[in-house]
Amino acid sequence: MDARFLYPLESCKIIHLLRHGEAEHNVAAKKDRSALLSPHLFDAPLTDHGNQQVENLREQLETSGLLKRIELVVTSPLFRTMQTAVGVFGKESKQARMTSSPPIVALEVARDRNGVRPPDMRRNVSEYQTLFPTVDFSQIESEEDNLWRPDVRESEEEILARGLEFMKWLWKRPEKEVAVVSHGIVLQHMMYVFANDCDDSTRNELFKRFVNCEIRTVVIVDKGSLISSTAEN
Repeated sequence: MDARFLYPLESCKIIHLLRHGEAEHNVAAKKDRSALLSPHLFDAPLTDHGNQQVENLREQLETSGLLKRIELVVTSPLFRTMQTAVGVFGKESKQARMTSSPPIVALEVARDRNGVRPPDMRRNVSEYQTLFPTVDFSQIESEEDNLWRPDVRESEEEILARGLEFMKWLWKRPEKEVAVVSHGIVLQHMMYVFANDCDDSTRNELFKRFVNCEIRTVVIVDKGSLISSTAEN
């Protein structure tokens, strides 16, 4: 056994990072990247294949028992991510014949890279509330999308700052096991926050590009609390 680290459980959180299922803009972009500028792909939904990916993952998590352990689901407030979040974590379990659904909270900091591309622009909150009645939108401040800009694409530095903001928010939550449903580039930048704490082999494995409906699990540790605890003793 090669155990390099030992941390108390109360100083750790288990985070399950999930990229949304295949969406219409993903398919269009494989054929022609310029399609991402099409207004017809505004807030792109999942494809039929994407919905099947979601259903398959739901069954996988039910079988593994992971679904019952999730205490909170945080989702990007875009159509494709909320379809994925509700489809995987929020619907009735066919096996247990009972509802197994943790709270699902929508957060702006978990959304896709902002600006220029219509697939990354969200709808009004009131419309989403009708479409996704089980999602909590109380953390979103504005009815309309005030973040998406038609002529400016969000920089990677800004995405990284969002990742740091999100991790700070997440750490203040009481839940110990959380699922995050977001977008490939955003999930990568969330993990970049901890890049200096990983060796090269771990970094290469964890930070590679997410495929659609891929779930990746990490454990984050509050080293600050460990230092404080050691100093007190």
